[in-house]
Order: sequence, then C-alpha cells, then structure tokens
Amino acid sequence: MQLEIRPDPTEVGRARRWARSRLAGSGVADDEPLAETLILLVSELVTNAVVHTGCPAVLRLSFQGAPQGVVAGGFVRLEVADLSPCPPAPRHADGDETNGRGLELVDGLADRWGWSPEGVGKRIWCELDRCPAPPAPHGGGSGSAVAATASVTSVTRTSASASTSVTASAYGGMAAYEAV
Repeated sequence: MQLEIRPDPTEVGRARRWARSRLAGSGVADDEPLAETLILLVSELVTNAVVHTGCPAVLRLSFQGAPQGVVAGGFVRLEVADLSPCPPAPRHADGDETNGRGLELVDGLADRWGWSPEGVGKRIWCELDRCPAPPAPHGGGSGSAVAATASVTSVTRTSASASTSVTASAYGGMAAYEAV
C-alpha cells in the first residue's frame, strides 16, 4: 500500500488519515498503542520529507509476518521515499529549539529503523512489532533488549568516496538524524 505525497505541509494530515484507514482495515483499532505510535511516526517521517526536501515523496505501509486482519505477531513497516539525494544529517535539538527532534523521536519509538539510497533519492523506514516484546527476566534490565536489537537495524551511510554499513540499536545507540 502506498500514498504519493506532494511537497506541501498539508500532506502530513492526509498521510495520517490514510495510515489510520489502513490500520483499521488490518484490524488495528485507533486507540491501540500500536496505532497511536505508528501515526506519530507517520507524522514525523512525512514532515521530514515535506519540510526538509521540498520534493515529492511516497509513503508505504506494509504488514509483515502475520495474516491480514490478525493483530498478534509480525510487524508493521513504514517507509517514506523521497527524491532528495541528500542523506539524513545528524541533528540534536537543544533546549527550546522547535526543530531537530523528529528522527530522535523515531529512534525512541520504533523497534527498528534506518535509511538507504533509493534511485536518485533515499528511503527512510521504521518497523513496529505487532505484539509487545516479552518482559526482560527479573534483574535483566534493558541492556538485554538493546543487545537483542543491535544486530537487526542497519543504517547505510554513503559518501562520495565510500559506502559504509553501520549496525545500531533502535533504543538510543544511534545518533539522531534529521533529513535536510
């Protein structure tokens, strides 16, 4: 499923409505935490594409690993592809700044996320597991969850001279990036 996005800030609201309708069609209620988190992630990634690139984009939503209409199991994958050749650039907002928190928020909310070149542009993606992760064993702390996800998420960074693949956790091990 995909939605074409014009480089217009009003498209963010349309993208949220479109994603809500796709979730409802897959048996995910509006008030479920998965839906609320996914809609926030749609807002952040579409806003980045619209505001920072000035190019058209495509929003894709897919349900992986579980049959259509079954909420338990699998994951939801959200992708935003745009035509800007500029890779995401590191950003971190300080204090009262109003920008610079979008992908930092994605990093904190998504189970996995990353980006890769796509054609002349790029694709930024994130995934949310459809059922919550089992609780850590007593005394296990969050370190075990971080270690378990560290090998899953890869972010490909490219430069004029080389292409490097970096593996990082979706739980804070990766620096925040804001598309420019």
